Amino acid sequence: MPTIEITRRVSVPDPQKIERYRTAPQNGPRILFFSGGTALQNVSRDIIKYTHNSIHLITPFDSGGSSAVLRDEFSMPAVGDIRNRLMSLADDSVLGNPEIYDFFTHRLDKTATQQELRNELKELSEGHHPLILAVPYPMRKLIQSSMISIKNHISDSFDLRGASLGNLVLTAGYLDNGRQLAPVIYLFSKLAEVRGIVRPIANATAQLAVSLADNRTVIGQHLITGKETAPLSTKIKNIWLAESQESPKHVSLSISSRTSALINEAELICYPMGSFYSSVIANLLPQGVGTSIAQTKCPKVFIPNTGTDVELVGHTLSEQIETLLFHLKKDNASTITTNDVLNLIVLDSDSTRYNGSINNDMLSREGISVVSYDLITNQSSPYIDAAVLNRILLSLC
Repeated sequence: MPTIEITRRVSVPDPQKIERYRTAPQNGPRILFFSGGTALQNVSRDIIKYTHNSIHLITPFDSGGSSAVLRDEFSMPAVGDIRNRLMSLADDSVLGNPEIYDFFTHRLDKTATQQELRNELKELSEGHHPLILAVPYPMRKLIQSSMISIKNHISDSFDLRGASLGNLVLTAGYLDNGRQLAPVIYLFSKLAEVRGIVRPIANATAQLAVSLADNRTVIGQHLITGKETAPLSTKIKNIWLAESQESPKHVSLSISSRTSALINEAELICYPMGSFYSSVIANLLPQGVGTSIAQTKCPKVFIPNTGTDVELVGHTLSEQIETLLFHLKKDNASTITTNDVLNLIVLDSDSTRYNGSINNDMLSREGISVVSYDLITNQSSPYIDAAVLNRILLSLC
């Protein structure tokens, strides 16, 4: 089949195009997000009104919260951010499977004793718990099997306090499917009526590591984000995938052919707001990501953070763009051009929301266009309004 490249003008936002997507979301565009964490939660919940075909490549390198307990127990990728994104894209209305949504988003009591929690897990595995009884048959049987599996897998020392039932289901499926996440994510998506595609960027157990301007090395995503420990006070100079939290040795990972194919299917690629290093850049670290993006002929858009991102201490907006381009081109810096991997930057019309002025000469030299728009509303301040951003992204498709 012959292919051609065309250039066209678009209105941003484009009300007619947006309305077409709204009336037939099952035929909506394949917008791809490189992300992790919760920054895209509202964007994901809103975008399913317009497309059921968005693609979300998620970092599996989280090392905090209940994901850390599972990673320590089973030496596995983090599943918490994957579960969060699946739930953000799930149809939790009466037209979907709200009982499954309720089950997957439930957390065990943080204040209960281990014996009480093991009794509750036993009740879940035997199918007597109210949450599992609410799930219609035969889906109930599938979830019950996962509860039996995880009950048999965990050790006597495993801490169940605050455990997410969705994380436990994903973990059971991972362990029962040859330590692969794709099969259980597929099943999970069908059960919860997920309106999009969610995949880890790699089926890997590596840890995030950064070097700082004061020559310190920090290993572990939870030590970088400032959510579980004090925020970093020194500028991040470099980021890589490390062997373990005890060893900073670099780990070389490559994306799978299926992940590369998902990138190649995109009609728009978005590097969104969120934790800049531990969510966005982390997804670009495996080999093959930049090459696959460069091969994909569609608009590529960067949405810088408004407000404060503790990972960007000491960074100007221009430095963020330079860092993003470095990681996008690193697969082959001599052949991958800026135009191959980044075309647009979407900024709020109030430039004071960003740290440092943007280098317009650099953008002009690199051929990067800027879309300036009122991204922040009274309801969303100081963050970007998800509905406003989605209307821009959808218009660019």
